[in-house]
Amino acid sequence: MATVAPATARSARRLGGVASVTARSARRLAGVVPRRRARRALGGVAAASALTASLALVLVPLRSHLSVATTALVLVVPVAVGVAVGGFAAGVFATALGFLVYDFVFIPPYYTLSVGSAQNWTALAVYAVVMVVVSRVVDRVEAARADAQARAGELRRLFDVSELLVRAASEDAMLEGIVRAVRQAFELDGAALLLPAGDGLGLVASSGAALAPDELLALSTGARPPGGSGLRSVALVASGRPVGLLALQGAAPGTEGEELLHAFANHLALALERSQLQAQALRAGVLEEVDRLRRGLVGAVSHDLRTPLATIKVATSALLDPDAPVPAPEARELLGLVEGQADRLDRLVANLLDMSRIQAGALELRRAPVGLPALLSDALARLGPASELRRVESDLPAGLPEVEVDRVLVGAVLANLVDNALRYGLDEPVTVAAAPAGPGEVVVSVADRGPGLPAGGREGGLFASIARREAGGAGGLGLAIVASFVEAHGQRVWVEARAGGGSRVCFTLPAVG
Repeated sequence: MATVAPATARSARRLGGVASVTARSARRLAGVVPRRRARRALGGVAAASALTASLALVLVPLRSHLSVATTALVLVVPVAVGVAVGGFAAGVFATALGFLVYDFVFIPPYYTLSVGSAQNWTALAVYAVVMVVVSRVVDRVEAARADAQARAGELRRLFDVSELLVRAASEDAMLEGIVRAVRQAFELDGAALLLPAGDGLGLVASSGAALAPDELLALSTGARPPGGSGLRSVALVASGRPVGLLALQGAAPGTEGEELLHAFANHLALALERSQLQAQALRAGVLEEVDRLRRGLVGAVSHDLRTPLATIKVATSALLDPDAPVPAPEARELLGLVEGQADRLDRLVANLLDMSRIQAGALELRRAPVGLPALLSDALARLGPASELRRVESDLPAGLPEVEVDRVLVGAVLANLVDNALRYGLDEPVTVAAAPAGPGEVVVSVADRGPGLPAGGREGGLFASIARREAGGAGGLGLAIVASFVEAHGQRVWVEARAGGGSRVCFTLPAVG
């Protein structure tokens, strides 16, 4: 053991000398390897050098018991580590270092570069060839692994972009997320998105360094960007037509990065096209709704307004006809008819205005406790002193609780229902009834003996708003107004068929207490 220690010390000193040569060689190697790979290569050289020295120090005391082939197999390890850490260049360096250590320390005569027998020459040659092959194989494996990781990263970034496109977020947030993802993916100084606006392009989203005013002007007008700005643009095309422009500031990506950039651009173009199609569909839906409202109004006017207008026209024409003077009693009757129909038109217009204000959320209900008899009196007073009011019967039992409602609107509900029942009730009595219906609720009904309305309530479209009903639908404007005023109180309305003919329109009101 005493002889082993001095030998180990001498080996350490000699290996230290080899290590210094290794360091100088590594510095020269770093000048050859491209700058972006120099750090990795130096790491591989350092790892291979340290491992070679460590293994040599461990094996020196045992070399008399080891064969030359065994030592060569052990020295494969530093070469594999060097390639894995620093690439092929570090593997070549590790092979050369292992060759020197193998010859200098483990092939007799020791501590000289003399090889001696042909057998030793063969071992060294085989070691060198095998190590170069191992370096190349390991380097290829590491390159394939790195390429797979890079591809996985690209797919992950593309997936993130795709997720941004389908995520339920606002368009502005989506566009900001896209340009931010592009800038981060390609390590750019800045990225900006421009979309068509007027006769040029307008900036809608940006990330990183902002575009200079002259750069933005050049991009928006289609002119060439200022020289030396380092600005490049990528056209966004979907379905064969341009939909926008992506402006990038910073280093241009390599070949693989260029492919990924175009994939990003395609995703963004598809997102923009989808957004534009959604906007067009929304505009088409609005136009369709406006057209439906127009047709509904035309039908409602023809259904509810033409009759009183025609009555007023006939009465006034008769009164103004000089060739057929009207006796005073009949003239008063015609004037009363004109006044009644004018009042009906006034009520209808007022109800339409209130309904539109309710639907727009601009009308605040003025709730107050009121009894059902008072509400019925208000409704009949709205209809005026017409002779048909004698056909109205009430079935309001004593002890009914008061209801907390907007008195004006609920009075209009009863007036509309009674008016409809009188017009279509075939000169039969019209019954207004009410009864408690569970805690905190009263059911009011208006029944007639006319031809009847189809049952099913809202399913039949009787209470649909003007915007949702067909032109000239049954019930005209009256039932749409009734539904709006009742639903404004948070209540419901429906139609029931009466035994023996006729219909009953029912609605609920909130009871006091």
